[in-house]
Amino acid sequence: GMSSVYSLEPPTRGKVVLKTSLGSLDIELFSKEAPKACRNFVQLCLEGYYDKTVFHRLVKDFILQGGDPTGTGEGGESIYGAPFEDEFHSRLQFRRRALVACANQADQRDSNGSQFFITLGRCDWLTKKNTIFGSVAGDTVYNLMKFNDLEVGEGDRPEDPPQVVSAEVVWNPFDDIVPRSARGEGQDGPAQEKLRDDRGRMRNKNLLSFGADEEYADDDEDEAGAGFPLAKIRRPRGEAATPRVDQEPRERGIPGDGDDEAPGVARGEPKAAKGDNSSASLAERMMMRAMAARREAGGAEAGASAEAGGPAAGAG
Repeated sequence: GMSSVYSLEPPTRGKVVLKTSLGSLDIELFSKEAPKACRNFVQLCLEGYYDKTVFHRLVKDFILQGGDPTGTGEGGESIYGAPFEDEFHSRLQFRRRALVACANQADQRDSNGSQFFITLGRCDWLTKKNTIFGSVAGDTVYNLMKFNDLEVGEGDRPEDPPQVVSAEVVWNPFDDIVPRSARGEGQDGPAQEKLRDDRGRMRNKNLLSFGADEEYADDDEDEAGAGFPLAKIRRPRGEAATPRVDQEPRERGIPGDGDDEAPGVARGEPKAAKGDNSSASLAERMMMRAMAARREAGGAEAGASAEAGGPAAGAG
């Protein structure tokens, strides 16, 4: 039962409260097992990076995804200034709802940024594909399950995307984190003067001709247009064709050039694991993957690839 699943998991160390428009989510952190992911999440929370961001993707009984300041599923950046590596742990597996994990580029290892997702059901096929770094705890799981019933439009986007109102770090397991806003930034002036550009990276305010929060000002805007790509968290294929509560959704391809894949989690059933992890074979696999993506992009105009986990359309 559930209690045995919980008892297999390591103890948490650290806690963040995400205040959302549907209530608070208490997120307890696996900071020993996933220190890079937890440090990234805690520091972004301390910096207010997630404030006013939306949950841009919801697949019922599967996942809720957010953490992208652009609200598109294509933006966001880690505190490290580059994608950071996966952290897998044998006692952290996708066996239940309410787990918090890093969204990443489809089928690319070590491609974590600022986006995260929370499981709304069991999804074993994501184990060893996405880094689990936290768990929604206590009674706030009831708030999490409110998200599961939201109306969803094109590209898995909620019709009225809920927001993160603010993030409060109530137990910081890293005593050496210095938020960038507190650092002072040389000639650029203090970091508070910096705003995020359209990819979610910090940029100097003086170089921008628009306010960072304008995109959140108009809630009535039609947000569910074709510009929002299908991110990559996927369910196994081969199930019934229409989504029901207890099974997997239909596969959808989206035409596009495949240039810019949105971070997410693959729906596709994992391919057979490859035993050879030498850097030579890794490089080879990456090349094969790039070639396959290019081929697929070529055919995408005629009709999107039906292959589960194929490239998402770039939004721009």
